[in-house]
Amino acid sequence: MIEGLSREPRFVEYTWAIKNRSIGRPCVSCYTPSVRRLIINADDFGFTSGVNRAIVEAHSRGIVTSSTLMACGPALADAVQIAPTLPRLSIGCHVVLIDGEPLSDAAKVPTLISPGTSRFRDSLKSFAARAITGRIDDDEITQEASAQIRRIQDAGISLSHFDTHKHTHLFPRILRPLLRAAAARGLRAVRNPFGPRLPLRSSELLARPNLWTRYAQLNVLQRFASKFREAVAREGFATPDGTLGIEVTGTLDETLFDAIALSVPEGTWEFVCHPGYNDSDLQAARTRLRESRETELRVLTLPAARERLAQQGIELISFRDLSPASNQLKS
Repeated sequence: MIEGLSREPRFVEYTWAIKNRSIGRPCVSCYTPSVRRLIINADDFGFTSGVNRAIVEAHSRGIVTSSTLMACGPALADAVQIAPTLPRLSIGCHVVLIDGEPLSDAAKVPTLISPGTSRFRDSLKSFAARAITGRIDDDEITQEASAQIRRIQDAGISLSHFDTHKHTHLFPRILRPLLRAAAARGLRAVRNPFGPRLPLRSSELLARPNLWTRYAQLNVLQRFASKFREAVAREGFATPDGTLGIEVTGTLDETLFDAIALSVPEGTWEFVCHPGYNDSDLQAARTRLRESRETELRVLTLPAARERLAQQGIELISFRDLSPASNQLKS
């Protein structure tokens, strides 16, 4: 927990909100007006050694407070060795159900697998269509997610939360079995993948047509937001009010970070980032995020980034502060 945070009277109200399962739902009594808290989560821990190194730097020299670890990542072993040296970094599981290989036998999770292969589907559009129409088996999701969470816990890492690669848990039929798997392994916090209605000022969106297109695409998915909140509350999970930064993935720079910092709404939010080094491992990996990862690392470690958040009165917290309890479950 961030030093001094628990002594804040406002944090007592926030803790009350967690205990009463109201996080992620509108509630006038949950937050003191004008209080803004921000979790800065670096995705893809365990993806490559260069990504791991960048996350370490973005945490130790910058503003990253949490990270999510890929149980099937090629650099998992490296991340597991690094994790104990970062006691203040809150670590979650980055559950992968697309664009990767399962830990389960492919024959046991056929609805998750691309036909004729042992890999997950690479197309998010195809995954979304199958998720919405109920063509992905709940038990297979639970089995695979449980295996990924268990692998990390068995490596001795206490997990504070979970999220998903490419935010696949925004679909209700994917979310429900994931929550069951997480709860069974002792996790009680999850990313809220839905952002505010207007994440940036209109001038920023209009100045960058690619952002406007991305924002319009994400806005279509807002129809699942209420179902997300209902499911999370029903299962007793803590979650932020929403997520910032998804619409700028791959394009984040100092100007956009500053615009986001100026637009953080009241409440508790998560900012998603992807720092990394564009080394030979990343060049060989299946990802569209290469040069952008180094740009994000530079932004996240700029003294000006921390100063801007402080100027706006934004408190940096982690998922460890949000989650009711960490876990030490073993198989």
